[in-house]
Amino acid sequence: MSQPRKTQRVAFTLRIKSGMGEGYDKRHNPVWPEMLDLLKRSGISNYSIFRRDQQLFLVLECEDFEATWARIEADPINTRWQESMAPYFEPIEPTNPGERFPMFQEVFFMP
Repeated sequence: MSQPRKTQRVAFTLRIKSGMGEGYDKRHNPVWPEMLDLLKRSGISNYSIFRRDQQLFLVLECEDFEATWARIEADPINTRWQESMAPYFEPIEPTNPGERFPMFQEVFFMP
């Protein structure tokens, strides 16, 4: 019998430029179907993006965040998506060594 997969819950933050919230929201309604397919094929599930003014809080599940994100970054669909979204973002906040994004550590979870 195989072992159940260990799911990693990941949360991080990003910030959009002032006045870009409505446009950012519209870009996600709907997200390109090919981008959604890439995320799913890469192993991401239960992905949410919350926005409060300019602040974004992103939460997702995957087996291995670094490996998953490396697969996504290598795909031309993601390159096109990131290029189309780049005008919305402010520079990423300082990160800790080895982080792709300003990451949050889960300290409590109630399933």
